[in-house]
Amino acid sequence: MSEAIFNLEAQVRTDLGKGASRRLRHENKVPAIVYGADKEPVSITLAHNKLMQAQEFEAFYSHVLTLDIAGEKVEALVKDMQRHPFKPRILHVDFLRIDASKAVHTNVPVHYINEETAPAIKVEGGHAEHHVNEIEISCLPKDLPEFIEVDLTNVALGQTLHLSDVVLPKGVTSIELAKGESHDLAVVTIKAAKVKAADADDATDEEASAE
Repeated sequence: MSEAIFNLEAQVRTDLGKGASRRLRHENKVPAIVYGADKEPVSITLAHNKLMQAQEFEAFYSHVLTLDIAGEKVEALVKDMQRHPFKPRILHVDFLRIDASKAVHTNVPVHYINEETAPAIKVEGGHAEHHVNEIEISCLPKDLPEFIEVDLTNVALGQTLHLSDVVLPKGVTSIELAKGESHDLAVVTIKAAKVKAADADDATDEEASAE
């Protein structure tokens, strides 16, 4: 994956307000703001086409990005992105500055692996029911993973994996688990396939005939 998607050029924005934002969008630019790390917020603009290309990658949302703001390199995370309700357009982005010495709180996507080859699914006919698509974590910026893997190989039919069962990368902690055992959320369950009513009737008829 090209590192270019994690490096975005931006300009400082001094013309603020709804009217100014509309003008920027007509010019194919996206208004945004950078805040955090005990510094003053800075209003910026980015090229819409570059941002659209970058946000197509899943890692864009959980990776430390570098914003080149008038020659200054600023490391940041995407905290919020406003989109047009039906057009393929980004309306506004909130970026959070990163301090390398302080932990960041963010959501990281979950990748379920070995789902097709897991014995409980491939052999026993079960199916995986995903309860979460991302996990809220805390870690230093250097330890931030692009995603978290949940391996289904050894998950039994009828078994549910919880947050406490997920192996997190070194230096990464679950924000939910830090709140206590009652926040040990279900992550995935392998459920038995439902038997169709017609199939159940056929099975009953076969049993009756055998008797």
